[in-house]
Amino acid sequence: FMKLIAIIPARSDSKGIPDKNIKTLAGHPLLAYSIAVARLVDIDQVIISTDSEDYAEITKRYGAEAPFIRPADISKDKSTDYQFMRHAMEWYKSNESTIPEYWLHLRPTTPLRDPEVIKSAVRCITNHPEATALRSGHEVPESPFKWFLKDKQGYFKGLRDDLTPQKVNMPRQLFPKMYNPDGYIDIVRSSHVLNSETLHGDKMLVFESPRCTEVDTLEDFEYLEYEIQKNLSLP
Repeated sequence: FMKLIAIIPARSDSKGIPDKNIKTLAGHPLLAYSIAVARLVDIDQVIISTDSEDYAEITKRYGAEAPFIRPADISKDKSTDYQFMRHAMEWYKSNESTIPEYWLHLRPTTPLRDPEVIKSAVRCITNHPEATALRSGHEVPESPFKWFLKDKQGYFKGLRDDLTPQKVNMPRQLFPKMYNPDGYIDIVRSSHVLNSETLHGDKMLVFESPRCTEVDTLEDFEYLEYEIQKNLSLP
């Protein structure tokens, strides 16, 4: 029996949008959407990593757990995903009899996910036991290899030495597929994280996800409100 755990990071000190992680979206706090999709996927345990007692209480009302309060020193703007994930795993190791191997990292700022896509990601990593992690990304419509830099004299400089002005002007279909990392789903392994200094390791699977809206601005909230209302009104 493989136990799955979902972890939702939700620190309280958001600079761009105050209290972004609990800002109301279509009647519910933003983080509630990540809790809901985890429950639809039949995750064994859904926990939140937060530095706020208030956030912890909100989380519990939506059916997740807040077994600890994250220390302030790893809840800052520049704190890393590795820090909060390792803290949670070490807490689990100290306080529970066993620690789950697969941890689903669900960022609250990507609220609209399809549970079937999450299930597919779980199947993907469990079918690759050699993988140290999985990260989602969506294909970009135009390859960044077509982009270019400007040198100090103001002339063209390709992203690679072989990318001349002529080459970057070739049709996009001639360039390799490239992916933009997004917040749809990350899956990490406790056996890797607890025995290394990295979150994803050097064998990270790329999982092709649908394009998704990530919340960074108030305009993003407005767009998501529109998306939710539009989908609710479909026959």
